[in-house]
Amino acid sequence: MKRTTISLPDDLSAALQREARRRRVPVSRIARDAIEARLGRSADEPRKLPFAALGRSGTRSTARNAEKILEREWS
Repeated sequence: MKRTTISLPDDLSAALQREARRRRVPVSRIARDAIEARLGRSADEPRKLPFAALGRSGTRSTARNAEKILEREWS
């Protein structure tokens, strides 16, 4: 795990500390959870690929025939 230092306005820092006390967890846990939620990421689930299935070919063998397709298209 990498350590990162951030600067927060006093009111945001106080809110972060209050939430950590309320949940009885470290401030770093609250910050990690908030960052993961904002970035749409979670340690428990794999990262989604937003570009997957953008260029549907209409066939089920595209991956299997990728080399042939590239050779045909780039020749």
